[in-house]
Amino acid sequence: MDQALWDQMKNQPLLKRVSAEEEVIWINENLTSSALAMEKINITMDDILDAEARLARFAPFLEKCFPETAPSKGIIESPLVEIPAMKKRLETEYNTTIPGKLLLKQDSHLPISGSVKARGGIYEVLKHAEDLALEHGKIKVTDDYSKFASPEFKEFFSQFKIQVGSTGNLGLSIGIMSAALGFHVIVHMSADAKQWKKDLLRQKGAEVVEYDSDYSKAVEVGRKNSDADPKSYFVDDENSVTLFLGYAVAAKRVKAQLEEMEIPVDSEHPLFIYIPCGVGGAPGGVAFGFKQLFGDSVHVFFIEPTLAPCMLVGMASGLQNKVSVQDFGLSGLTHADGLAVGRASGFVGTTMDNLLSGIFTIEDAKLYDLMRDIVNTEEIFLEPSACASFIGPAYLMSHSETLEYLKSMGLEDKMKNAVHIPWATGGNLVPEEIRKQYMETYLK
Repeated sequence: MDQALWDQMKNQPLLKRVSAEEEVIWINENLTSSALAMEKINITMDDILDAEARLARFAPFLEKCFPETAPSKGIIESPLVEIPAMKKRLETEYNTTIPGKLLLKQDSHLPISGSVKARGGIYEVLKHAEDLALEHGKIKVTDDYSKFASPEFKEFFSQFKIQVGSTGNLGLSIGIMSAALGFHVIVHMSADAKQWKKDLLRQKGAEVVEYDSDYSKAVEVGRKNSDADPKSYFVDDENSVTLFLGYAVAAKRVKAQLEEMEIPVDSEHPLFIYIPCGVGGAPGGVAFGFKQLFGDSVHVFFIEPTLAPCMLVGMASGLQNKVSVQDFGLSGLTHADGLAVGRASGFVGTTMDNLLSGIFTIEDAKLYDLMRDIVNTEEIFLEPSACASFIGPAYLMSHSETLEYLKSMGLEDKMKNAVHIPWATGGNLVPEEIRKQYMETYLK
């Protein structure tokens, strides 16, 4: 890039504040009507329905191999619950009023791997397993997929490898599911990945390769090693449409949950979704699903740590994955391990260009305060990174940038009917001793 252009971009007021590790609010000026935005994207509702049907085919296998999915008959899903006490706490702490309902999407409690990655990660492994089984004449789509749990299938998959680069939660979902099917699975873990996640993966039968560097290096080496092996499949968190579609199915599930709760979503009843963001795959897929279903009635915001706001610098600069947080003088090192990514997915950033409402950033210390708040108010434990989502509704109603956004969208008089959903991305598998450590971290 031309040096003068680069210097000019880095000197944009908002990006200068990003470089100074300040919390910022970025509103996406490229946001257009959902109908116009979808015309530019080669992914459709039919693709989401295809992913949903595949997950349904695998339900008998999941129910057989993972007893925790028995209550839902092999469907991997999480609760959507109202959190009124947490709403009051946020209003008090952030000196604001949050009109409408505050609901928590507890992907922290998804069965099998306890995070949002149980959606896309597990889905991609299942799709790859199905593709191999169909290709080798092991199964037909009309068969009972509990066959995938048989010794014969495990022996068949043992000749193949699956590899992935991860900061933690994606590695857990890929590792646990791949090992259950019989694959030789290798998870390349970045330096910030938590030790307990590495230990759990090894316990489940995955091979873990550790790096002293960040997420990008783990992905780079993992991809290179996989590409050199014709029997190895690399799960690419940055560019995978398959992962993206697995996450997108979440919106259909939430739509059904909202209908069950008799909560409408339309032009008079706006829906706000707040999702912690790392490289972008999970939040991008979830956001895309919601925009497909609810169009302009849903408003999606990503939340990133101040030390690693890779999606923000990519989208705000317009350069997507051509820039990293390190280019702006940031370390990329954050307590929010799942969000510790220096360079965002160009695929997701481009897909979100006309769909995402904006991005908020949050200081690490606040993650722990919010984590304690949700424990103390609702007795729900979440990983610190998952708690980033809680600043969404608080900041929406208390900053000039977001209030101007609501005004420009004609939402000011509709907020009393609003539904706010912070997305709890992980936490259920965190060991008890680590939970205790978290509760003492950054304690005021």
